[in-house]
Amino acid sequence: MNDNAPVIYLKSLTNPIPENVSPGSEVGIINVQDRDSENNRQVRCSIQQNVPFKLVPSLKNYYSLVTTGQLDRELVSDYNITITATDEGSPPLSSSKTVQLSLADINDNPPVFEEQSYSAYVTENNKPGSTLCSVTARDPDWRQNGTVIYSLLPGEVNGAPVSSYLSVNGDMGVIHAVRSFDYEQFRSFKVHVMARDNGSPPLSSNVTVSVFISDGNSFMTELVPKSAHGGSLVSKVIAVDADSGQNAWLSYHIAKSTDPGLFTIGLHSGEIRTQRDISESDSMKQNLIVAVKDNGQPSLSATCSMYLLISDNLAEVPELKDISYEKNSKLTSYLIIALVSVSTFFLTFIIIILGVKFCRRRKPRLLFDAAVAIPSAYLPPNYADVDGTGTLRSAYNYDAYLTTGSRTSDFKFVSSYNDNTLPADHLRKSPSDFAEVFGIVILLLSTAPR
Repeated sequence: MNDNAPVIYLKSLTNPIPENVSPGSEVGIINVQDRDSENNRQVRCSIQQNVPFKLVPSLKNYYSLVTTGQLDRELVSDYNITITATDEGSPPLSSSKTVQLSLADINDNPPVFEEQSYSAYVTENNKPGSTLCSVTARDPDWRQNGTVIYSLLPGEVNGAPVSSYLSVNGDMGVIHAVRSFDYEQFRSFKVHVMARDNGSPPLSSNVTVSVFISDGNSFMTELVPKSAHGGSLVSKVIAVDADSGQNAWLSYHIAKSTDPGLFTIGLHSGEIRTQRDISESDSMKQNLIVAVKDNGQPSLSATCSMYLLISDNLAEVPELKDISYEKNSKLTSYLIIALVSVSTFFLTFIIIILGVKFCRRRKPRLLFDAAVAIPSAYLPPNYADVDGTGTLRSAYNYDAYLTTGSRTSDFKFVSSYNDNTLPADHLRKSPSDFAEVFGIVILLLSTAPR
């Protein structure tokens, strides 16, 4: 009697398995048992048809689970394999077991850029550090095998290393300008950006980035009415190519714009039109960079910048100077700074000159006020005899000195060595006292005996 269903045992299983395993590789061993007797214990095993695996009989009631094709984790990372065992009884009994297999990632995919080439447009005299464009590469591998790192390939632009012109963010792929560009020096150049994964060994791919520099003095300004509807003609760009034949076929496109969804340009006509109705939320000042390319090999291109003012009349525009005269504003600032610096230096110089002259005039006055005290010996009440014989001792001698460079007649008296000389603190005189004493001294000297 067939009353026992087969039982499936999983003896061994390699999980996960490398995605680069060869077809025909054994990944598991399965054993099937049925406790019934005779034909009721005969068992057949099978799996579903939509997986790259199969069961291969090995020994009695043993099966090997092997691969039948190339595996790719990036397409299918996991497999659910259902093994079904059916006996030969009547009616037949069956059982099933599901085995889950995972694939281990192998770094077998290089990064792939989203575009075959990239273009960046910049107006001359740009600010260093400004963003030009960004590149993006995808790597379907897992974890570190799928981590993408960006870098600039070594090269030269105008005889200088490419790294002195551009830099790229290693994680995001954003390309920045290292310096300010000059339209008169060169109008375009190309660099190569490499995207490398972090696998072992690492895989990489490259892409070309073309940088186009537009003339900063070629700005055109157009007025767009606020009532403009979608499809309204705004302006027209006309370019001329000196080549002939298909090399002179020109195509226009908008390389960069303030609002990418607001304006469009005819591919071959160069007509700039609105894509939709103008709304109140749209910025009044719109900047467009239009690029035109020929059909030659290699293709050559040129760019021009256009400012669009969304306004019904110029009186509504806050300041047009912000658009056209930025350079003049900078020059004016430099001139003001230079004028203030020169004026400050001149004023400081005048103050120093006046200070020096004041100090020179003040110095004699200070010497006069702080003159050495006039020494004087004690004089008897009778300063001189009436007959002119005199009573002053001949030992008292006084010398007068004029101070060098003085405009006034300052005198210095050298004190005599006499015990009766008054202390210096009692002898300091004011200018008026000095004049009185000076007259007395002159009188005494005139009456001294010859």
